Amino acid sequence: MMRQPLVAITSDVRTFENYTWHAAPDQYLMAAYEAAGVIPLIVPSFGESLDIDAILDGVDGVLITGSKSNVHPALYGVAPSEAHEPYDPARDATSLPLIRRAIERGVPLLAICRGIQELNVALGGTLATEIQELDGRMDHRAPQSDQQTERFAIRHPVHIKPGSCLANVMQSDAIQVNSVHRQAIDKPAPQLDIEAVADDGTIEAVSVKNARAFAVGVQWHPEYWVKSDSPSRKIFAAFGDAARAHKASRERMQAAE
Repeated sequence: MMRQPLVAITSDVRTFENYTWHAAPDQYLMAAYEAAGVIPLIVPSFGESLDIDAILDGVDGVLITGSKSNVHPALYGVAPSEAHEPYDPARDATSLPLIRRAIERGVPLLAICRGIQELNVALGGTLATEIQELDGRMDHRAPQSDQQTERFAIRHPVHIKPGSCLANVMQSDAIQVNSVHRQAIDKPAPQLDIEAVADDGTIEAVSVKNARAFAVGVQWHPEYWVKSDSPSRKIFAAFGDAARAHKASRERMQAAE
């Protein structure tokens, strides 16, 4: 029986209890484990000192998580301001090269919220901040609440491009999603296809053109509802299937050597 694939998970750098932690939220880890059927491994945000190829040699997928922090605007040619904060430069220095190399090597990739923004920046795109202040845009920020189920409530539709990777996963041209962000893709990277948009035109999902494996980014948070929401579970299931296919391919190549 084939063992479960291992998947690299990005980490945020946080300081509390007099320690510096490299951590990932439980929702992403559990969604990967339970809905994708993979074993998540947190990658420390050590930046350029990490051997990215050594990491990718040992895993069959990469999951780029959401976070409260934002990609530093200097990385996409914009002057920093309070509107762009908070930052996590150690994560930027780790996740962006990890994304680029995973795509180059054909390792399955799923990027969520901050992750889709990192994916766009890693490939040469730009971001817009405080999008609720832009003409014609809805407020994509979480509702004010102390309850996570209310903050992550599914509340607006996204429209999926026919024939896209996401359309194939969902078997639908529209789904309902949650919305917990104040930044979004501005100029898409040339290497990305737009897969889904909100009613106000906000880019909600992308895929990598001519990718060698599953490589999708979503702006919403499917990890929160994988146990009860079919579209959320389908995204993680598709990612898990891609990781298993990658693992099987790697094992065939190793056996042939």
